[in-house]
This record gives sequence, structure tokens and C-alpha cells, in this order.
Amino acid sequence: MKIEEEIKQPRFRSEFQKVAINLIFTANWIISKQQDFFKPYGITASQFNILRILRGQHPNKISGVEIKSRMLDKNSDIPRLLDRLVKKNLILKTVCPSDKRAADVIITDTGLAILYQIDDQIDQIEKEQLHLTKEEAAQLSDLLDKSRG
Repeated sequence: MKIEEEIKQPRFRSEFQKVAINLIFTANWIISKQQDFFKPYGITASQFNILRILRGQHPNKISGVEIKSRMLDKNSDIPRLLDRLVKKNLILKTVCPSDKRAADVIITDTGLAILYQIDDQIDQIEKEQLHLTKEEAAQLSDLLDKSRG
């Protein structure tokens, strides 16, 4: 459905305003779909993002500061998210030997298992939701990269 129909706004000041509004609307639409998808796994999209970051580092540990720098949502409350993942036994958090204020984090086998459960399903859902060919997805990704400079 066209953005004009989705938000019931027939005109925009410019194509630049239209694309900015469309990006925000689409990003929120994807976030909503992700929230619904992750619910049965007992995690949020931000927690999933942390687990993916940790899987990329596995078997090495990574600091909370480094996790924050790699997050999709830079405003995430990393200490709170990490504490929730610890309670779910999806990560282990230890005090960093060189800086007692910092934490070293590693994904657990349980955390890895959840990611492996999710992998195939999320790939398929993303393809179906976006209604793009592989080439169109690559082109859109390139355009988004370009728009951020």
C-alpha cells in the first residue's frame, strides 16, 4: 500500500519529505512485526540484537560498551538489557579484570540455541514481509547507505 494511503495524506511538501516519512513509517512497521515475531521466544528485538552481536564474537567475550557501539538502537539501555538476558540464562556477564566498572559478556549455549531456532524463520519472514527481490533488497540497502552519507 502506498504511503499516501497508509497515513491518509495525499500530498507532501516534496519527494524528500515523502521518502523521510515513508522510511520512518516503514521502520516502525518492521519493528512492530519483529516484536510480534520475538514474543514466543521470550525476547525483544533489542535483546535479539545483543544475542546476534555476541554470537558474532563467540567464543570470545565482549564489553558492554562495545555491544552498545554495535547496537541498531543506539539509545538502548544496555545494562538493563544485559541483566534481563542473564536472568534468562542467555548470556553470562563477568566483571572485567582490567576495569571493575565494566562487564565482559559472552553468549551461553542456551542463547546460541535460541538464535539457531530463529535463524531460518526470520530469514523467510523478512523476505516475505519486504516483498522485494534479492536485487531490489541490495539496491535499497545501497540507497539507504548512500542517504546516510
